[in-house]
Amino acid sequence: MGLNKIAAGISIILLASCGNINNNNGNSSATVDNSNPAPPAIGYTIVKTYPHDTTSYTEGLFWLNNALYESTGNYGNSELRKNDLTTGNPDKMLKLDKQYFGEGISVINNKLYQLTYKEKKVFVYDATTFNKIKELEWTTGEGWGMTHNDSELIISNGSSNLYFVDPETFKVKRITGVTDNYGPVTYLNELEYVNGVVYANIWQTNTIVKIDLSSGRVTGKMDMGGLLDKNGTPKPDEWYADGNVLNGIAYDSAKNSFYITGKDWPTVFEIKLN
Repeated sequence: MGLNKIAAGISIILLASCGNINNNNGNSSATVDNSNPAPPAIGYTIVKTYPHDTTSYTEGLFWLNNALYESTGNYGNSELRKNDLTTGNPDKMLKLDKQYFGEGISVINNKLYQLTYKEKKVFVYDATTFNKIKELEWTTGEGWGMTHNDSELIISNGSSNLYFVDPETFKVKRITGVTDNYGPVTYLNELEYVNGVVYANIWQTNTIVKIDLSSGRVTGKMDMGGLLDKNGTPKPDEWYADGNVLNGIAYDSAKNSFYITGKDWPTVFEIKLN
């Protein structure tokens, strides 16, 4: 989600067009659900850092065959990229038409899927060549984050819901509502599926949540605040206010590492969970 989504985010809250948007996550004045324990903190260790293109407004991220695939946003600047992790430069890049705002991406059976924000379009490419295979439609609210399990795409739209989608028809098969001890957890954005759970960025926060898909409950939270400071590249508050927030989770199963970045950030962080 980008800077020019702030007004849209306000509209979502007012209209609740994308599901339950009553976000009490982290609000100490909210009623606590004692049957749903507070999720524990998840610690992490920074293993290594890599360069990231500061013109890449990251909306989607995943790791495949030793490359970092990225979808970037903003009208006129949205791209699909296959990046060399060590240099941050794209080995392959496709620019979207200026009327499209790129969002979440994922791949199943060598087909790469890319959401768009408001345009209701889903572009399907050959993951190797980036040649477009077809276009599908996403009509369940806006397009935000996307990942996949063995057979389904998993999509967020800014609400507290995760949508499980047939990759061939893009029809919603089922919906899981995400909650913590304060109730529904909204603004679920960039997603990464790992061993039966989903990790999700919470838009405009420094939080990544771990979601149990069988129950929808948040079973852990990562506080990523000050991540750039730890790399010696602190940024002023105004820079984050311009929309350059944490967003981007990719998982390398061979190394058991996560790659974390943000919109227009100069760095990709390789981390391991403690």
